[in-house]
Amino acid sequence: MRHFDFAPLYRATVGFDQIADMMDRVLSSDVSQQTYPPYNIEKTADDAYRISIAVAGFSDRDLSVEVKEQALVVSARKAEEDEGKTFLHRGIATRAFERRFHLADHVRVMGATHEDGMLHIDLKREIPEALKPRQIEIATPTVSVEKDVVDAKTVN
Repeated sequence: MRHFDFAPLYRATVGFDQIADMMDRVLSSDVSQQTYPPYNIEKTADDAYRISIAVAGFSDRDLSVEVKEQALVVSARKAEEDEGKTFLHRGIATRAFERRFHLADHVRVMGATHEDGMLHIDLKREIPEALKPRQIEIATPTVSVEKDVVDAKTVN
């Protein structure tokens, strides 16, 4: 995989360092892609999203969902309940994991639900009123009356 140098971008722009950092993080070749647990990201409305993570074998008390520093961190740690059991085949992975999702500005976690082995996390983009586009009214210039001409309404 290629390595891109974003140093010229840092020298020529102001305030875009987050974008360059994100691209550098995504394109870095030394980061191995994590495949466990599998997940989906879906768009449920114009400004609403849902992350669904397959967490079969984990209970609510084993799971942790938190937001810190513009990142959604989902982690799980299974309590040792399998002591004394002998497995002939163990195909259900209940190993500990931590998965991070970097959130864009103004994206808020609305809640999380755990049902049927799936952890659903609902997100919503809430753009502040100051950043929303607004219509500017165009004023028409007022017609000025010359001083020598007297308006008929003011005389009567």
